Amino acid sequence: MPARLDGGALGGGAPRVVWLTSESDPRLVSARSVAADLAREARPAHLVWNPGSGEVVQQVPIVRAARALTGRAGREGRICAQIMVVGQAREPFTTGLLAGLEEIMRWLDAWGVPRRWPAGPPLPSPQSYHSGRSRRDWARGGHYGGSQVPDTSRPDPGAIDIHRVTGPDAPITAVPHPRAAPGSEPADLPPAGTRIAAHRPGEPVPASLHAAEPLRPTETLRGSDPARTSDPLHRPGHTRETLPALVAHVAAVEPVAGRGPGPAGCDDVPATPAPAPAAAPLPSPGHPQPAAVPQAPEPASMRS
Repeated sequence: MPARLDGGALGGGAPRVVWLTSESDPRLVSARSVAADLAREARPAHLVWNPGSGEVVQQVPIVRAARALTGRAGREGRICAQIMVVGQAREPFTTGLLAGLEEIMRWLDAWGVPRRWPAGPPLPSPQSYHSGRSRRDWARGGHYGGSQVPDTSRPDPGAIDIHRVTGPDAPITAVPHPRAAPGSEPADLPPAGTRIAAHRPGEPVPASLHAAEPLRPTETLRGSDPARTSDPLHRPGHTRETLPALVAHVAAVEPVAGRGPGPAGCDDVPATPAPAPAAAPLPSPGHPQPAAVPQAPEPASMRS
C-alpha cells in the first residue's frame, strides 16, 4: 500500500530502526486498516506489522524517509526504518506472538542495521515520556523505541523485551573498558596487607629488611596488642623482628651519639651510643708526664 507522500530524501549517517505502536488492539485491528489510517493522516511508516497475525504492509521505500516520526529525526541516517506495530504501549507487544518478526529482521540486516540497542531498553508507559532521548545514543545507530528518539514526545512502544526482538546476544549499550575491581592489585606489586620495611633513601637495604612480612591480624590497628602499644620502639611499618636489624643497619651506616634520626618512619629509634674516648697512655720510665691542662671554672649560671 504505497503512500502518496513520503518524508523526502534521507540525510545520511548511521543506519537505524525505530519501533512504534499504533495504540490499537492487534486482535481486533489489521495492519492494512492501520496503514490506511496513517496514509489518510499523511504520516505513513515504512512498515505496518501485526505481530499476532504476521500481516505486514509496506507504505514507503526504505531508501526514503517516512513520516510517522515528527521533526528532522525521521530523515537522519542512510537508513531510518520506521516500523508501526499494531499494539499498545501499556501492553508490550513482545508478551504475545511475534509472527513474521524473523522476515522483518532479515530485511533490516540486509540494509546494514546493527542488532544493538544503544539507548538501552525502552521505558514503560507513562515513564517513557521522561526518557533521556540522548543524541549521543541516537548517533550510534541500531534499534530504538519511539520514546528514545530525540526531539519527540512519543511514549511507545513501552517496556518491550528487546531480546525477543534482536536476539539474546544483541548488545544493549556500549561496553566500557574493564576497570580493576576494588581491592585488586597490579601483578608487579605485593598483595594487599604486605609490609615492606622502610630504609634510608640512597643506602643499600640489607636482605633481612628487604623481605616482605605479611601483616598479622593483631597488627592491623595500633593498640590491638597491649604489649606492642607499650613498646617505645614500635612504629607503624615495623615489627619487633625487623627493628633489631634496622637499628644495626643504621649504626653501620652512620653511627651517632645519643638519639638521632633513623630511617623513614623510625625517627625516634635510639642510635648506637658514641664510643667512649680512649684512655691516656701511661708514662714510660724516663719520660715525665705532661702537665694537666687547667680546666676553666664553671660559670655560676650553669651551677645547679
